[in-house]
Amino acid sequence: MPRDRQARIATFAVFFVQGLAFSTLLTQVAALQHKHGLTEGELTLLLLVVPVIAGVGSVLAGQVAARWGSRFMILYVQPVACVAVALTGWAANVPLLVAALVLFGLGLGGVDAGMNMQGTAVERRYARPVMTGFHALWSLAAVIGAAWASNAAGIGLDLGPVFTIAMVPAVVISLVANRWLCGPAEEHVESVSEAPTVKIPWGPILPLCLAMAFLYVGDASVSNFGSVYFDQALGAEAWLAPWALGAYQAATFIVRIGGDAAVSRFGPATIVRVGGVVAALGFLLIVVAPGEATAIAGFALTGVGLSVVAPQSFSAAGRLDPAGTGVAIARVNMFNYVGFIVGAALVGGIGDAAGFQAAFVAPLILAAGIVVLARGFASPVRLPRADDPAIGRTP
Repeated sequence: MPRDRQARIATFAVFFVQGLAFSTLLTQVAALQHKHGLTEGELTLLLLVVPVIAGVGSVLAGQVAARWGSRFMILYVQPVACVAVALTGWAANVPLLVAALVLFGLGLGGVDAGMNMQGTAVERRYARPVMTGFHALWSLAAVIGAAWASNAAGIGLDLGPVFTIAMVPAVVISLVANRWLCGPAEEHVESVSEAPTVKIPWGPILPLCLAMAFLYVGDASVSNFGSVYFDQALGAEAWLAPWALGAYQAATFIVRIGGDAAVSRFGPATIVRVGGVVAALGFLLIVVAPGEATAIAGFALTGVGLSVVAPQSFSAAGRLDPAGTGVAIARVNMFNYVGFIVGAALVGGIGDAAGFQAAFVAPLILAAGIVVLARGFASPVRLPRADDPAIGRTP
């Protein structure tokens, strides 16, 4: 099998495992709340643990990747994240739950940064947009996680077995795929002694960072509070609650399948601008939804709009860092967690005070802000060709 194809398949696998782990845990937030008797305020504080610790994990990931490459980091960190998901389900009390979430947060931050470094390396090798395809498989895995959560709730399965059944094959897939990921030479990672000389200006990256933060305020509102919204705002049955995230991720997956072709035809700035408009309309439907069907349509429409922002943010960051040091990607990835922290605190706080239907006004406004930031995605920097010897390509 050609080396480029090997690296691409392996990167697909890493994205799949990450999406499955994330969705398996986040679709069960309402169930975790009921199991441990958490108030809305306690739930909000608990949900803040993951993005705060993930930010730390992302910083550490940048240091590890600069020295040994992202493949080395993913080898150890992704299985740890999967084990942490399983431990979350088995946690018998809140202190054990917090410990498991801390471990998951470290793993989440490390793998998020590492898998996008791998995606950027593969995109350079192909010399055309391929990043959205990786995120599409992440979304497909998230849909599978939501479907599994819904079925498990329908048969009354406890959280421990629910999480463990999903995570055992995830660990196997991650370990098998790791040997095909791009190594440091293929990523063109700078050595530690050279890394401080790399200068990546903040100016061109800032719009990408802000768009990422605004995206993840919306994403956090769906991931953290979608099931709670169905439970409390709509009084839906337990089996319907996972489909807030399920509808969101299903729509995200469908759009991302053709996302790379759309970016090639219309350009990233236009795609991101349209995405912001559609996402805002989706959040508006959630705010005014009279019942479950309208709400599911709103979550799906939101997924359509937000689906393009993250892959284009990482892809644009990669173009601003042609040496492949990972500096630009690490900066953009940090704002992933800024958005999650703000989203958990903002939406959770509003939901506690005014109800979760009103709480989705906040991500609605910020989704509209992505429209303004879209011009920053029109980067003049061209992707290097796959046969560029500076990339460090191996046969």
